[in-house]
Amino acid sequence: MEGAAPTDDFIPAGLAALGIEADEVDLAVIGAVHELLWPPLGELLALDVEGVEPERRPDLSRAPE
Repeated sequence: MEGAAPTDDFIPAGLAALGIEADEVDLAVIGAVHELLWPPLGELLALDVEGVEPERRPDLSRAPE
């Protein structure tokens, strides 16, 4: 994502703002999970679904129609 702060900057700051103490191992695990999950989440957030009609009475046990 363009313009995003590196995880080395915003993860420790966010944890500190919440009063959560994290050591180097914690930060490494959080950074790895972020690197794994953020690219697909960014694609999902960028997805344009404006023209898609919501499914009426969806059956969640089946694929969307």
